[in-house]
Amino acid sequence: MVLLKNLQRTVMTVSREYYKKKVFKNVHQLNVIRKASTTQPLQQEKQDVKVTFIRASGERIEAKGKIGDNLLDIVVNNEIDLDGFGACEGTLTCSTCHLIFSKDVYDKLPEKPTDEELDMLDLAYDLSETSRLGCQIIMTKDLDGLEVHVPTTINDARD
Repeated sequence: MVLLKNLQRTVMTVSREYYKKKVFKNVHQLNVIRKASTTQPLQQEKQDVKVTFIRASGERIEAKGKIGDNLLDIVVNNEIDLDGFGACEGTLTCSTCHLIFSKDVYDKLPEKPTDEELDMLDLAYDLSETSRLGCQIIMTKDLDGLEVHVPTTINDARD
């Protein structure tokens, strides 16, 4: 509590000094600084999302994750048995979390693959035009209900 009061006192002193030096154009800007929060924002519960992983055999594995999780996180957190999947733990040094998306989903992914991801994908088996690494796909509300295909086999680029 003492630390918080000292911080508030420091903010007030600094803001007065800036005002005197004409850093702030008007009193309104000074008041905005004074009203700045010194507490952590409340953590909102992250919304659940659903993903279906489809093996080459056609077996469907449904899993849940949270918005902000990547697909590798979802596989790990749900203890889904995909041999060797995510061997590098998302450090972009292997291609074991290679997944294949439908064309329409691939085109809607919020982030395009980086050069590093493309380099790793070059080493993946069953590579397609809509291949991505699961560790690079961050779940959003728009991706809720995603269905993604798991290739027949993996290639660990670190071997």
